[in-house]
Amino acid sequence: MNDSPSYPNGDQGEPVEGVRINDKRRIDPDTYQVREQASALAPEVDASVLDADLDEAESKVAELTDDLRRVHAEYANYRKRIDREREAMRSSVIGSTLSELLPVLDDIERAREHGELDGAFKTVSENLEQIVARLGLETFGAPEDIFDPQLHEALTSEDRDGLSEPIVVSVYQPGYRHGDRVLRPARVAVAGA
Repeated sequence: MNDSPSYPNGDQGEPVEGVRINDKRRIDPDTYQVREQASALAPEVDASVLDADLDEAESKVAELTDDLRRVHAEYANYRKRIDREREAMRSSVIGSTLSELLPVLDDIERAREHGELDGAFKTVSENLEQIVARLGLETFGAPEDIFDPQLHEALTSEDRDGLSEPIVVSVYQPGYRHGDRVLRPARVAVAGA
């Protein structure tokens, strides 16, 4: 029995069966010359198949780019909404804290009117007023202001000739606001036509 590979027509060419070895070295080990790239070993590819694959890849890239832009826009909107909510919450907390301090500010003003604001108490009251002003507390309501039911609470009223619209005659208690929020309306006496 013969274990050697069989050759077609008795040639010593390529064996029909057995192990096939392709030498893919770029330099020939015998001549040390650079070999030509064997284009016959590379399979021929249809150009229409490559174009279809390229079109499919480009459409996939465009789809993923659109998805990325959409996610980026959603994240930017989310950050803006969170920043707005955080600022609204901060303003609400400051407004609530300032509302709790209004009776103290009223007591300080009454002490000032009666001349009882002296010494260390005067310094403390001035510091407190500066702090609440820095936090955005505004006082409103003065005589001769135009009466606004959104800002003023009319406790008394009187008639006066020659007025085109109601005005504040005297202020019983000043009003306070923080930003756009009225913490307490000014309690006033109103004169109208």
